[in-house]
Amino acid sequence: MAVIIRLKRLGTNKKPHSRIIVCESANARDGRVIERIGFYNATKNPPWIKIDKAKAEKWLKAGARTSDTVRSIFKKNGIM
Repeated sequence: MAVIIRLKRLGTNKKPHSRIIVCESANARDGRVIERIGFYNATKNPPWIKIDKAKAEKWLKAGARTSDTVRSIFKKNGIM
């Protein structure tokens, strides 16, 4: 089973925020999580981003794929 790094939606209606998580690709968006590696809030100006770089790099070296959104967040923060 492939491992993927993607966003998990949290918050209420019209006030969303997201966690950056590691999970299996077959799991649902808000399903079971292997590990939480960060937080992302796009509603703030500028967007609020908090990432554990050591965990992110560990999973990338282990072969985890990233979603398009997470890949762009990682590039902006110098992880990829």
